[in-house]
Amino acid sequence: MSDEVAHARGKRWLPADQVGSIDEAARFVDGVGFAVLFPTDRPIAPSLWEAVAGPDAVPFAHGMGEAESAVWTWKDALPEAGLAWSGRFLHRRASLLSPRLLAALYPCAGEPDDHQVLSLPPEAHRIADALLTGPLPSSALRELVGHRSRYDRAIRELQRCLLVTSGGVREQRAGWPAVVLDLTCRRFDVGAGPDHPYATARFLDTMVEATPPELARSYGWPLALARTELDNLVATGAAVQTDGGYRTQVDTSGGTTRS
Repeated sequence: MSDEVAHARGKRWLPADQVGSIDEAARFVDGVGFAVLFPTDRPIAPSLWEAVAGPDAVPFAHGMGEAESAVWTWKDALPEAGLAWSGRFLHRRASLLSPRLLAALYPCAGEPDDHQVLSLPPEAHRIADALLTGPLPSSALRELVGHRSRYDRAIRELQRCLLVTSGGVREQRAGWPAVVLDLTCRRFDVGAGPDHPYATARFLDTMVEATPPELARSYGWPLALARTELDNLVATGAAVQTDGGYRTQVDTSGGTTRS
């Protein structure tokens, strides 16, 4: 990645003022479309942490501080309020998606039984069936499966397919509160997509420049689909091909052309 792209991403990913409330967090996610909770060694997406703490802070450098607590709280409060989807999605990391991008990526009809048309582990189908009657705490779903690693794999697959989201927390008699999980289609307006052109343009607008493998890994798309969608944007004049990959010419958050 060139220094010019890195600088442009920094400007694109960091808000003018640090995020200090859940409403500001929702506006941040809406503006970038997608974000991971905490930054990685190799930048793969905007992070809510950096929007809260600033670009020079180090996560958990002094334990669970104010910024860490805010990010950890908002990851469940945002979907509970319908402000952003939350789960393991981008590169299978804890992520947030704006409602519009979620709708563009959601792969099914938006019905409670969407899981039945997808090839998922048996435990994932059991969890999705259990959620038909309403949201449940992760502790109850883990007990339903009865095997920690199988439960973790099932939740990862359900969230990678965007079928299940976090939806708040529930206090327990002891220990940390349990995350409440719910069907995505009950919390958000989904089922009209997928809208691959919008999702691709949204990705390019936020990433500034990207390659087909980066798009495919981030969204979990086949590489051929990622390449086709990027080429389609070039063909329609919505993107250009560069030495480093592809760049969008349309700001999908506001509709204005970027230089």
